Amino acid sequence: LVFGDAAFAYYETICGGSGATADGPGASAVQVHMTNTRLTDPEILERRYPVRLREFAVWRGSGGAGRQRGGDGVVREIEFLKPVTLSLLSERRGPHPPYGMRGGQPGTLGRNQLVKADGTVIDLGGIVQLDVAVGDTLRVETPGGGGFGK
Repeated sequence: LVFGDAAFAYYETICGGSGATADGPGASAVQVHMTNTRLTDPEILERRYPVRLREFAVWRGSGGAGRQRGGDGVVREIEFLKPVTLSLLSERRGPHPPYGMRGGQPGTLGRNQLVKADGTVIDLGGIVQLDVAVGDTLRVETPGGGGFGK
């Protein structure tokens, strides 16, 4: 996720759920296949950038079922307090969910939405660039990992 204007830019990677293995369940709310990153603390984010973090939580139940359950993704909601340009590059938004292994169920597909200040909800694809207005909120639901075994 990247957002900004002519004066600033902010970049973050958002975690999701990892797949389960024969030896254990997947981890929830983790960076998968990415290292050396972490999210900015909410207090710092809100102090330095024109946003309000509305929600950041584990998306319970988004991991796939199985003998070992897939890890859960997260929900991240950011309200914009000034007009900015937003770019989002994400995967597993459809049609192929994070697969399960050896009879495990797939994880839940992720979803990106823009909730306009007037309440209108716009479903965004996995890759998008758009201008947002004051009061608009981006809601990102990251996919859960696939389960392992029946």
